[in-house]
Order: sequence, then C-alpha cells, then structure tokens
Amino acid sequence: MLLAALALMTQSVVEMRHHHRLLVIAAPAEADRQAQQQIAALAASQEPLAARDVVIVTVMADRVAGVRDSAAALRQLWSLPRDRFAVLLIGKDGHVALRQTDPITPATLIAAIDAMPMRARACAEFPYGAFDDHRFL
Repeated sequence: MLLAALALMTQSVVEMRHHHRLLVIAAPAEADRQAQQQIAALAASQEPLAARDVVIVTVMADRVAGVRDSAAALRQLWSLPRDRFAVLLIGKDGHVALRQTDPITPATLIAAIDAMPMRARACAEFPYGAFDDHRFL
C-alpha cells in the first residue's frame, strides 16, 4: 500500500488522467485555517474516497503533495489563487467538476463524484460493488 502511494507521488496530473480523480486543496500557507478544516473533514472519509479513486493533492504556498508537478504549474493549469483557499474536484477526464472557495463536506464531495457519468455508469454495471477492475469507476 505504501509503495502504491509513493508511486502515485511520482506521477504528474497528466499521468493520472483516466485513472484517478483529484481533489486539489490550495492555500497560501500550510497553516491556512480553511485548508486545515478541509483536510480534517476528509480524514474520516479516506475509505469512500479511495473506493472512488480519489487522490488528494495539496498546493500550500510553493509546496505540493500528492503529485510531482510544481505549485506554479498546478496554479497555472487550474487558475488556483495564491492568496486564498480553493478546493477543486478534477474528474478522471481532467475537467474541473467542482470548484469551491470554502471547505466542502465529504458528503458533498462523494455526491458530486457519484453524479459523474463515468461513476454512475460503473455503479449501474456493478450494482453490488463486487468488481475488481477500477478502470470502470
């Protein structure tokens, strides 16, 4: 499991496309109150997020965790502000599915993912969750 997490960290957002959804948490500093609230809110929802192929990417000032891309590249790619909090849900196809300037609840995040066409199609094909191939999620 740890090796898989480390392998993900060496990937760029482009390499994750079609394999993972990204939850991007951006803030001007690691001590940002909203960023800390968002991370704490997600802590109890790791299992449902992992089941939905979500990788959490943080961009705090010039530090990035979760991918190998630079903070400057990610800020440019998704028009992330340097001076305030933002959270984005990026679909497997690379589109910005959700953009908020306040922390979002895990329930809101999961509902947004479950409403995505690719996820809805997978749930319809495998209604009992008994599937081995996560490419369909």
